[in-house]
Amino acid sequence: MLVLYLVTAFVFGSCLLLLTGIYQLIFRDRILIAGRLAQLQKNEQTTVMLRDELKLPLWQRIGKPLLGKLTNIFTRRMSSEKRILLYKRLQAAGKPGGLDPGGFRLLQGISILLLTGGAAALGLSRGLLIKDLALLLIAGFIFGMLLPEFYLSSLIKKRREEVSCSLPDMLDLLTVSVEAGLGFDLALVKVTERFPGVLSQELGRVLQEMKLGRSRREALQDMAERVGAEDLSAFVTSLVQADQLGVGIGNILRVQSGEMRRKRRQRAEEQAMKAPVKMLIPLVLFIFPALFVVLLGPALIQIMKNL
Repeated sequence: MLVLYLVTAFVFGSCLLLLTGIYQLIFRDRILIAGRLAQLQKNEQTTVMLRDELKLPLWQRIGKPLLGKLTNIFTRRMSSEKRILLYKRLQAAGKPGGLDPGGFRLLQGISILLLTGGAAALGLSRGLLIKDLALLLIAGFIFGMLLPEFYLSSLIKKRREEVSCSLPDMLDLLTVSVEAGLGFDLALVKVTERFPGVLSQELGRVLQEMKLGRSRREALQDMAERVGAEDLSAFVTSLVQADQLGVGIGNILRVQSGEMRRKRRQRAEEQAMKAPVKMLIPLVLFIFPALFVVLLGPALIQIMKNL
């Protein structure tokens, strides 16, 4: 029985090899042509890709891959807590230049190198002593490290101020739209079409997240956390509570609109009260000395002549 199985397997294998050989012999030319065509097509695709790549500027061909590798190195060297904290700050600033945490650290390193190198060149050109040169290098290092941080903080502050300033007007239009019969989501669409700026961009992102299946409450809370503006956080909190308690959104919007306008007026009054104090420094340093020269100069000249 075993011999019969072996003979059957041998015959089957022999027939299979014979048929394969006959197929290769008959269609050998076609197989060779098909293989060459596939190789030529692959080479043509590679040539097209290389041609398209060569059309790009040198910066995109060499600089961007190099920066990507350096960014990954800085990202891996950061702890998860610092990376998350920096990512939140970059989001609050609107991710300038599309920077991620690694890219921001790379920018910080470049700033340190430039300012430290500039300080070293300045010190060597002036012939400073080693002690003075070391102090200059330390100052360049500190300023290079803090300059990107200051820039990021200024962007965050500017965005939050813009959101707080445009929020009352946005709430007015939102209130009118909802009371006219539009749904809240459709009213948000109308608001984003009419109001340019940071707040419109953030609301547009909320709408995109809702289209992708995220709940309105989560999208709004994420926006409030991302922007970090106090007025926007209060508005989102009131909306979430109204949604949970079943209160009409129109009433909440009307109350919040009046509250935001009151806060904006209070901020304007506060800035007006601070103006006289801020004017003291330029008055004392620039205007009063000029007045003293104009008023007391002739008298001093006359007194010196009499002496």
